[in-house]
Amino acid sequence: MKSLFQYNWQVRDEWFSWCETISVEELLKPRVGGVGGILQTLFHVIVVEYSWICDLTGHPDIEDRWERQVSLDNVVSLSRKLHPVVRDFVTNWTDTQERRTVTVKLTGKEQTFQYGEALRHVIAHEIHHIGQLSVWAREIGREPVSANLIGRGLLK
Repeated sequence: MKSLFQYNWQVRDEWFSWCETISVEELLKPRVGGVGGILQTLFHVIVVEYSWICDLTGHPDIEDRWERQVSLDNVVSLSRKLHPVVRDFVTNWTDTQERRTVTVKLTGKEQTFQYGEALRHVIAHEIHHIGQLSVWAREIGREPVSANLIGRGLLK
């Protein structure tokens, strides 16, 4: 599981670099599907990842909204700011935590999940949105970031 988080973080950083080559208008343009546009989707991935880790660790969640982050620099800075909490939790993950439970409020009602299930959801959530970014990149005539897990050196 740790290697899949590392994969997501590598790919996310590559998307940040990719975004530096794209006009602000294209980054902010609303897209079909997803939560908005390219940059807003990256923001969404960061906030959802952090929010789940806060639920699992008891850290207070952030009260940040997209409207306060509408620039690549701000989104990258937010990612760098929140990442240590996520990284520390993932790095220190042990199998003994797998079946612990957390109760969270989703879609207006409280639901209980196992830690392992929640973490796998976070991984799958980002991979899903990376797929959306790849489609949008092709729609604007750009090569997307490679989603290939092979060759990233994650299992060393």
